[in-house]
Order: sequence, then C-alpha cells, then structure tokens
Amino acid sequence: MKLNNRTWSWSDWGRGFLQWVNLRPEEGERTLLMFAFYTTTSVGIIWAEASTVALFLEKYGAESLPLFYILSAGIGSGLGVVYSWMQKILPLRSVIVVVAILAVAPLLLFRVGLNIVYLSGVIVFLMRLWVEAINVLNDINTSITANQLFNIREIKRTYPLISSGILVADVVSGFSLPFIVATVGLNNVSIVAAVMMGLGATSLFYLTQRYSQAFPAAPYRGSAAQETDFTSRRLRGPLQRYAIPLFGFFVVGQILYLLIDFQYLSQLELKLDSKQIASFLGLFSGIVGLCELGTQWFISSRAIERLGVFVAAMLLPGAIAILGLISLTGIGNFFIGLICLKFIDELLRYTLIAAIGPVLFQPLPDNIRSSVMAQVRGIGESLSTGFTGVAILGVISLLAFVFHHLSANTLQYLQTWVFVAVILIVALVWLLIVWLLRSTYVGLLVQSAQGERLSVSDVDLRVLKRTIIETLEKPGTEADKRSCIELLCQIDLEDVGEVLAPLLTHLTPSLQRQSLEAMLLNPSQIYLDPVQALIAQKPNPEVLALALRYVWITQDEPDIGQLQPYLRPSVDPVVRGTAAALILRRGTPTEKAEATNTVRRMLTHQRERERVMGCRALSEADYLQGLRLYIPSLLQDESLRVRCALLEAIASTHLNEYYPALVRGLYYKSTREAAISALVRLGDEAIPMLVELAEDLHKPDLARLQAWVALGQIGTPEALNQLVAHLKTGWGTTRRNILRTLLKMPNEAGIEGVLDRLGRSGVETLIEQEMLFIGQLYAALLDLSRSEERVLISESNSFKVSAIDQNYSALDLLRRALLEEQSDVVERCFLLMKFLYPLNSIQAAAFNLQSDSPSNIALGLEILDNTLDIARKRNLVVILDRRPEGEKLQSLAEMVPYKPMTKSDRLRRLLELRHFLSDWPLACCFHVARQAKWSLTPEQTLVCMRHPTGFVREAVLAYLKAASPRALAEMLPVLKNDPDRLVAAQVEQMMSELK
Repeated sequence: MKLNNRTWSWSDWGRGFLQWVNLRPEEGERTLLMFAFYTTTSVGIIWAEASTVALFLEKYGAESLPLFYILSAGIGSGLGVVYSWMQKILPLRSVIVVVAILAVAPLLLFRVGLNIVYLSGVIVFLMRLWVEAINVLNDINTSITANQLFNIREIKRTYPLISSGILVADVVSGFSLPFIVATVGLNNVSIVAAVMMGLGATSLFYLTQRYSQAFPAAPYRGSAAQETDFTSRRLRGPLQRYAIPLFGFFVVGQILYLLIDFQYLSQLELKLDSKQIASFLGLFSGIVGLCELGTQWFISSRAIERLGVFVAAMLLPGAIAILGLISLTGIGNFFIGLICLKFIDELLRYTLIAAIGPVLFQPLPDNIRSSVMAQVRGIGESLSTGFTGVAILGVISLLAFVFHHLSANTLQYLQTWVFVAVILIVALVWLLIVWLLRSTYVGLLVQSAQGERLSVSDVDLRVLKRTIIETLEKPGTEADKRSCIELLCQIDLEDVGEVLAPLLTHLTPSLQRQSLEAMLLNPSQIYLDPVQALIAQKPNPEVLALALRYVWITQDEPDIGQLQPYLRPSVDPVVRGTAAALILRRGTPTEKAEATNTVRRMLTHQRERERVMGCRALSEADYLQGLRLYIPSLLQDESLRVRCALLEAIASTHLNEYYPALVRGLYYKSTREAAISALVRLGDEAIPMLVELAEDLHKPDLARLQAWVALGQIGTPEALNQLVAHLKTGWGTTRRNILRTLLKMPNEAGIEGVLDRLGRSGVETLIEQEMLFIGQLYAALLDLSRSEERVLISESNSFKVSAIDQNYSALDLLRRALLEEQSDVVERCFLLMKFLYPLNSIQAAAFNLQSDSPSNIALGLEILDNTLDIARKRNLVVILDRRPEGEKLQSLAEMVPYKPMTKSDRLRRLLELRHFLSDWPLACCFHVARQAKWSLTPEQTLVCMRHPTGFVREAVLAYLKAASPRALAEMLPVLKNDPDRLVAAQVEQMMSELK
C-alpha cells in the first residue's frame, strides 16, 4: 500500500504468511505495528499490575480490596470524560500519544515515593489505582487507534490478531516476571514496566506519524445536537425484555469476576509473602496465557459453532458453579480448588465469553446497538465494580458484628465459606440470565429478518429452529410466519426441510408454496412423506405443482404412471404443465410422446394462461424434440407474459441458438426483467455475450447498463473478474455503472471482490486517477476563463441549438459542461470511497456536501476528515470543499503541475483527454473551435468523427465545414448512411450545399 510516498513491500514468504492469517498485503504493516504496540504495552501493564498487587496485599491485605473496587469504579467513566475533553482541545493523533506518555510517567514518580517511609502506604494504594487506570486508558487508546487505522471491513480481519497481543503479553510477562523480581527487586519492577510501556508509546507515536492521514488534523468539534442521550431512547416490548437480561449478563459476569478475584488474592495473602505473590502471579499469568492462546486459535470458534452461542455462554457459569459446590463440600485442597476456579474463569472469560459478547448485541436495531453496548460495557460494568466493593465490605462487617465472639482464624474460615457460597449463587443467577436471553434472542432476530442479512455466526441454529417451529405452529400474522421462513432460508438453507416439512399440512397455501420453493432448492428423500401427505389433501394448483415436482425429482425410480392423470385437459394448466415437464424429463418414449402432445396443445392454445404454462413446462423439461419448432413464433407472441416465460425457458434448457433473443430482451423495458433473470440463470455461460454488449460503444447506453447489472447479479468469480477488469480500464459512465453494480451485489460480494482483486491500494489508485482528471478540468476552467471575450453562436445548427440559451457563448457552454463533468468525477469518487469505508458515513457526507448551507457542508467535510485515511485525503477534502478552482488546483500541484496555456492550446489539450471526457463537453470543444476559428489536429478530428454519439459527430461536421471544406467534401459520401438520422440529415444538407 502506498502511503506518504513510501511503499511497504512483502516478500513471497511474507505474502504467504499474510494469506495464512487472512490479511491483505496493504493491511500487513498496520496490523504488525498495532500488534507490536498492544503487546509491548500490555507486557508492561501486566508487570506493573502483578508487582502493585503484591505490594498492595503486603501493605493493606485482602480485606482492603473492596475499598479499592469502590474507588476504581469511577475510574472508567472519569477517564472517559477526560479523554473526550482532550479530543476537543487537541488533534486525535496528539491525544493518543499524550495519553500513552502520561500513563507511564506517574509510575516513575510513584517509585520515588516508595522511598519516603511515611508516604509509602499511600503511594502503594495510588499505584494500584493508577495501574487500573492504565488498563482503561490502554483499552481506549487501542480501540480508537484501530478504528482510525482500519475501516469496518478491515477491522473484522485485523482486530482478532491485534487483540491476541494481550494473550502473547500474558505469556511473555508471566514467565519473565519471576526473573525480573529476582534481578531488580519488587519495588523496581514498576521502572522496568514503565520502560516497556514507553517502548509501546514510541511505537504508537511512529504509527500516528506514518499513517497521519488516518487521524483528523483538527480537534473534534461536536455539537450538542449530534450527541444522543441513550436514556431518551425508550426500549419497549421485546426489546426491553431482551435488554434487561443483556444488561444483567455483563453486570453479573463482572460481579462474579470480582468475587473470585477477591477470594483468590485473599488466599494468596494467607499462603505467600509479597515477592512470592508477584512471582506466582507472573507464572500463573504465563500458564493461563498459553492456554488462552491455544483456546483462542484452535477451540473457541469451533466450540461456539458446534455448541451454539448460549451453550457456550453457559460453560463458564456452569464450571464455576460445579467447582464452587466441590469447594463447599470440602473435597480436595481448598487453595488448589480456588486456583483452579481462577484459572477456569480467566481462560473462558477471555476466550469464549469475549467472543460471544458482541454476538449478544446483534438482535438490537442498528440505531441503538452502539449506545446500548456503551451503556452496558461502560457504565454498567463500572457501577457493578463499585457495588461489589460495597457488598463485600458489607458482608465482612456483618459477619464480624454477628460472630464477634469467634477467633480470627475461625472468622476467616467462615468468611471464606460464605463468599464461596455467594460465588455459587451468583453463578447460578448467571446461568438463569443466559437462559432468559436465549428465550428472547431469536425472537428479536425473526422480527428483523426482512431488514437484516445474517450469517451462521450471528445466531444459535438450535434455538432458531425451535423458535421458528413455535412461531409457525402458534396463531399469528402470515407476515411474521413468512419472515420466519425467509430468515431460516438465509441462515440454514441446506436443512430447511427439517423444520418446514413436518409443518406443511398445517400452513396456509401461500406459506405452503413458500416452504416448498425453499425445500426445492435442496430436495431430499427424507421429507417425501410430509410432501405426499400434502398432495393427498388436494391443495391449490400452485402448491400441488410444486409438491409433484418435489416428489418426482427426489425419487430414484418414480412411478411416472401416477402423473399421467394430470395430463387431462380438465386439469389446471399449472399442474398439467408441471406433470408434462416431469414426464419429458424421466418418462419412457411413449410417455414422453404423450407429454409432448400435451405441451404442444398448450403452446398453441388460444388462452394466454395455457401458453404461459406451456412455456414454463419447456423450461422444466430436459427433452424438447419437436417443441423447438414453436419457439420462433412464441418469441413474436402478442402476449408479453408468454414472451417473458419463453426467455426463461431458453435459459433453463440452454438453447444457445436463441441466446441472442435474451440479449435483445435487455433493450426493451417490457422484457428487461425477464431477460436479466434468464441471463443470470445461465451463469458464466452468459458472460461473453454480456461483455460483448457492454463493450460495444455503439449500443444504447441503457442496454449496456443492463449488461453490467446482469453481470453483477450473476455474481460468480468470473463475472467479478470481468467487472473488476473493466473497472480498471473503463471511464466515465462505464466506470460509474460498474461501481454501482458492484455496490449493489448482496452481502457486499462486490466490495469484497474488488478488494480481493485490487486491494485497498488499487481502489486508492482509482481515486487518484479521478483526482488527476479533475485537476485537468480545473486547469481548463482557469485557462478558458482568462478573458471575457465571447464567441457567439450566430447561426442555428443541428446540434439542438434551439434548446440552448442564445445569450451564452460557446465558451460558456463548454465551461458549464466542464463543471457538470466535475460533478460526475465527484460522484465516482464517492462511489469508490464506499469500497473502503462504511456506506452510511460516505452517504451522509455526500448528502451534506450537496447542500447550500455552510454548516451542512462543514459537517460533510468533518465526516470525511474523520472517516478517510487515504494518502491523498487532504487533496480530496479540498476538492470537495466550496473553494475557487485556482485554490483547488494549487492543492493538487504535486499531482497535476499547472502551466498556463492559451485558450486554443488548452482546448487541444482537452481533446487529447477525449477518452475521459463525456459526450457533451467533447461536442462543445468542437463548437468552440468552430466559432473561434481555432485549428485542431487531423487525428483529433478524424477520431471524433467515428464517435458513437450522434451529436458529437454533428459537432465535428460543423467544425469541418468551417475549418476544412475540402476534407469535409471527401468524407461526406462515407457518412451519408450514418445510423443517426440527425447526422444523416446534416450530411445530406451539406452535400446539397456543396454541389
């Protein structure tokens, strides 16, 4: 990827490694640097945390931990406010680096304070609190930096690798800490940690400088109107029933974590001294880190996929409940059991639970999802920390008051037993919350099925299927049930029959039809009995036809004789046509002859519905024989429905001699949809025809557009290859049409296809091409506006002068055309940006920049400034701003060096760029040359004489008439049969004038 005129190149080995970890080459450097920053900083934080915990326990003991929890509860929200305030006074890149440095500096001051005897106790407490604050700051810094460096599509691939830095840090810091404690002493570990965190801050500074374009250059300026208050958004009905247990899931999980941590550190204080605690914490962290790495890389995703989201979520509270129960019964060593409890909690919390967390927010609507997440993970967990501290203090005080007569050891043992019992109860409450979430999770997904596209990773398939069965069986609206079936098809199309087949006989006819259509996409003999039971009920013709098709295409040796009664003329044409098609596919020669006669009678029937169903029968048949003879006449049928059905039949039966009819269908609005559907059904077989049409500049623009649309709907790798190849070489309207086609492909297949084939750097190159061209337009506007002389259009000519204001000069018309050309370039730039950044952000910026309001324009530029991270971001922002052309051209001086030209030279320069100009500006160039009597090169004139657009050829003829009548006289005989009737009329008029 090219950034700041420097290129990071990867060797073949490096590219292979990137492919193995699912990264693109242009993402490799940023991901590696982010991983190095996060890992280095996390190593220092873990060293500092382990040493401060040991010092804290030595000074204050575990009984002071609740007070620490209470005080640390406000750290997260307080630092969040400070962080937001800093963004308002400093650019983001400065905030990130300053925060990283400020996080390190107090550690060195605290180390000095430890030598002051009367302050050492306070310093230890402050150190422990500050390390907790560093954790919060590091998480904020990492998430913000990653979101600035990577767009929404890149971060899905890169962030899992970046976040694994904490697991690597666990291993490195854990096994190295005992050696560091033995070498420098416990009090000096904070200095070593500060040095390591300083290295992390240095790498972060390098990141912000190397990728400076990824960070806004100015402080954030938000308005109160833009800030949303989540408390004003009311969650009602199912959303409220889901949000409450969702909130409880994370709050109770945090409470359980703190209770286990409190008991774990309490036991360490009883068993070990301060240096032993630090060394033990380091070794424990290293061992857990190794296990977490293995679990994260090889087990987590597979466990979630096989067990389901909620079964996986139940593993941690279930394991804690079992271990807590074992501890209460006194089986085994209590200290060892508590260590095992802490190990299981750390292992599953930072692997399975961390992976499940984002999925639980999936059912919430997009407009409130991020706000709910911020409330739950920010305020909710912080408040639960403070609540847990207060509760622990309350329990300890209550036990001391009630059992004051007991000895200290006995009271300690009772206190431990009570807290283990509380841990067991809280774990059971967590299990209950998971069960409540499970009961409403899929219900919300089903409600939003029509507006969402989900993947297997988003849902628990077992819960989904059970919920859909319940929804379809219970009374309810047909729209809800239809949404259930659509959602099931999106998530698990291969096994859709498992849910739908047993319900067929109980559904309404429209739902039966929808279910059978879904089941026919993956037919299986397993579900024959429910379908045959449906046939026995004699459903309506549409449903019966689908059921017959399902039965006879899934049986190995079907009894075709059972279909023959459906060939009688009294049977509905839908069923009759289906039966005939099935017999033509699998019957004996005699049976096929009878079915052929049936279809022949349908194709020649006077009723339109009979002919339509006959054509549909052709599309389902594998054996046409003499039925081909009727296709030419059916293509000319007076009925539009018949012609459309026949186009589908041609594609279904691969009648390649009639493929041109499919392409011709793209020319007409009435048959366009059917033709596209038929061509899409052909798949890769249709690609050469569509490419040929799309490349032919002499074909109508609308037909060429439909060819690109059809290629996008085909969506195969070969179709994507063709679209991307023409995206690189095409220009103007062609490029715009291809970009729109790619962006409309489902599941962002077009976006991913472009990024896979061109990479991020390739898309940036296309944007730079557009910027280079717009620079040429600015230069032309400057040079063509130097003086005020006007080249008047004095006579009426054939390029539709009647529609043009006679008060405008030819130069005015050219300048207006060039301004419109700028708008086209800007539109293509926004389309290209949608391949790199969230569609909503780019759309919002484009909408605001189209406004005449200065505040809206400023808002659009602010959105782009905070969204874009391309190397030429500053240049692009200047182009989109409402500034004079001269100032914009000056900003592009590095890309497009400007040298003033005379008007005639600039006009000839524009004609050298004719491949990039639209038709109207090109025609205006010739009109200006004619009126101003400027000479053009023979090559420019002759090439444009063959231009596919008629009014461009008209303009060239008008120019030649004034500039070179002799050359015109030689060319006119060749042009007298021009396909454009206006051009032909102009040629005829000129020939008569020259006689």
